[in-house]
Amino acid sequence: MDRYQRSSDANVITEKYMDSILIESRYIDSVKADTTLDFLGEKFSMPVMTPAFSHLGSYGGRDKSGLEEYSEAARDLGILNFCGMMENEQFKKLIDTGAKTVRIVKPYADNGKVKDQMQYAESVGAFGIGMDIDHIFGNDGYDVVVGEEMSFQTTDMLRSYVENTKLPFFVKGVLSVSDAVKCAEIGAKAIIVSHHHGRMPYAVPPMMVLPEIKDALDGKDVKIIVDCGIATGADVFKAIALGADAAAVGRSMMPALESEGKEGVIKFIRGVGNELRYIMSSTGFETVSEIDSSVLYEL
Repeated sequence: MDRYQRSSDANVITEKYMDSILIESRYIDSVKADTTLDFLGEKFSMPVMTPAFSHLGSYGGRDKSGLEEYSEAARDLGILNFCGMMENEQFKKLIDTGAKTVRIVKPYADNGKVKDQMQYAESVGAFGIGMDIDHIFGNDGYDVVVGEEMSFQTTDMLRSYVENTKLPFFVKGVLSVSDAVKCAEIGAKAIIVSHHHGRMPYAVPPMMVLPEIKDALDGKDVKIIVDCGIATGADVFKAIALGADAAAVGRSMMPALESEGKEGVIKFIRGVGNELRYIMSSTGFETVSEIDSSVLYEL
């Protein structure tokens, strides 16, 4: 007899929830779907985005870092690119790939460093900038990441970042209606609904809280991206049907990146996009903006 195994691992909880969502088909009168996405004034090939990774070295003896390789893949795929914690010179290398890139800055205790990295990103042509709010705390208090101490971020602090840039501002790590509404109030243009690969035990699956966040942001002109566990076109479809505008792959991309670099990432993400198109076509949704939850069922 199977015995229930208790787990506080938010990644396991998220996978189980995502896989409990099923999709009906609607073939009659359906046509081949179009996966293009209009997002913050730009057109992208699909509502699939790269993750905000940090600290990736080179793989397989190749000269370029994994960060540069997946940025080049994002450029060639025509999708929005994200990156995380790094110094300015590394970020410039990613911008030089030509990928439209959003820089997500850590909540450093050194607030001057936060502002410097955001201002630098704008000066070299970033698509957007943002803050990684779910890396504020660690088990011993404020988190320490690669020797850098993190600190609290107030509504006023976040508002000051928004007011000091002309770029779209993203807040990563939103996992509640409360934080989503605060992001809208400070003028953020997008949020990333995420539990950062399960940093907090028993974190609610992003897709579970998505519908409530979508309702709370209705009419507030804030884009919603979701990540955590996104590995297939079906995952992306479910995320959009539940209220997201787009979804970001994460660790699911790593095997392809490590083994084949840029070409591996292109192949992997193109496969995600192809499956998304297939499911859209099979459910009667011709465009991404038409997708809704009417075709979803929960086990």
